[in-house]
Amino acid sequence: MAERLDQPRETRRVLLRRPRVDSERQGQWSESIARFLGTPRFIIWLTVFCAVWIGWNTLAPEGLQFDKADLGFTALTLVLSLQASYAAPLILLAQNRQTDRDRVQFEQDRQRAERNLADTEFLAREVAALRIALSEVATRDFVRSELRNLLEELAEDREAEREERERAEQERADQERADAGRADAERADLDRGGDERADRPV
Repeated sequence: MAERLDQPRETRRVLLRRPRVDSERQGQWSESIARFLGTPRFIIWLTVFCAVWIGWNTLAPEGLQFDKADLGFTALTLVLSLQASYAAPLILLAQNRQTDRDRVQFEQDRQRAERNLADTEFLAREVAALRIALSEVATRDFVRSELRNLLEELAEDREAEREERERAEQERADQERADAGRADAERADLDRGGDERADRPV
């Protein structure tokens, strides 16, 4: 009978639990080893180790030699092969982690570049709007020219008012002279009429 899909599967008891491996800690450990394998210090230590190994198994008494030179240093070859077989996967694991970090860094750089581009476009639009707004704002030369024209108009108005005042005063003076001449003529007529009445016989 097929298992029903609408019901969860029953958990089975396992005698031996699968060991849990912290991938982050293992990755850090492999990166530290791979980083050490790529240093000159490791090459020097490996060279010293091989030289001591070969020197001991060549120059030491035969009873103390554990890796005969006649057999081609078989144990040394196995040790170096074992070291290489472990070093290669560790280096690949470190490279994979570095690739993942580079991918994350690339994504962050791309997002940062997009934000910078958006900010730059926003600032460009703001600068364009400011330029348009400043083109409608009065400049210093325009204000100076307007003030100069206004001062000239005020000076012309003041000159016209002065001329109008002088003309009015001149007309008033002429009117006063004319009035005075008329008054003198009337007074003279009155005086002449009085004399004529005085000369008439009664």
